[in-house]
Amino acid sequence: MKIAFIGLGNMGLPMARNLMRAGHEMVLYNRTASRADELKKAGGKVAATPGEAAADAEVVITMLADDAAVESVVFGADTGSNGLLATLKPGAIHLSMSTISVELAQRLLQAHNSKGQRFVSAPVFGRPEAAAQGKLFIVTAGPSAILKTCEPLLASMGQKTFVVSENPPAANVVKLSGNFLIASVIEGLAEATALVRKYGIDPQTYLDVLTGTLFGAPVYSTYGSRIAKDNFEPVGFRMPLGLKDIRLTLSAAEKATVPMPFASLIRDQMVSAMARGLHDSDWSAFARVAAENAGLPSKSPK
Repeated sequence: MKIAFIGLGNMGLPMARNLMRAGHEMVLYNRTASRADELKKAGGKVAATPGEAAADAEVVITMLADDAAVESVVFGADTGSNGLLATLKPGAIHLSMSTISVELAQRLLQAHNSKGQRFVSAPVFGRPEAAAQGKLFIVTAGPSAILKTCEPLLASMGQKTFVVSENPPAANVVKLSGNFLIASVIEGLAEATALVRKYGIDPQTYLDVLTGTLFGAPVYSTYGSRIAKDNFEPVGFRMPLGLKDIRLTLSAAEKATVPMPFASLIRDQMVSAMARGLHDSDWSAFARVAAENAGLPSKSPK
């Protein structure tokens, strides 16, 4: 398949690498062009603009940080001549794998429909190491025939694909709500771990009890280990991106008149973490707020 892949960050680069290994013809675009060097050596072509990347593609995949980045590559700057919307052929597919707002997903759907193009939302659950191993969980929404076309691509990047609706923005609702739940687990673990530390209980022993009984899910072991060690390296997902997702969740909730008081609490905890200088930390480092509020010292450098 002729694929244009736009966005070669911590997640996008390994995803594109897996597609190349599966034998797809790749054209690459990244704002920092040097990110494409590895895949260029492996036979990928590098485009100067998103529009150039998408011009001959059957499927264009975007994996970008936020709404602003997606808007820039789709609609382009100034006249939009360098955006993929202007060059993607009728019938070609935009497979949007970024975590974006429900509102932007709806706007993209309308824009592509107006051009005779196809749009699918397919955000992912998983950190960079899962992306490298092709073990992402992918949540998709779009017309069944279009999703069928995308199946080989999704299979190269993920271990399981979930179809939630024929309406693309529905996948973005699921993704945002899922990230809210992950953040809720982090906050719960942070508070509980602060409590047991104050009573002199070793946090790793405590985590062993949790994961060996009722809380054996990977999210508890992954983030629980970081909290127990008070070590949030390596950074898989930066704090500002986590805060962005919680804000998008709250925005979607407000539009649907759904109160989410716990999401508001998590937003404030993340803002507090950033005020403590944790801008470049992994998003799970907001767990330090609960520890510091309990008068517990950090066990590793910020």
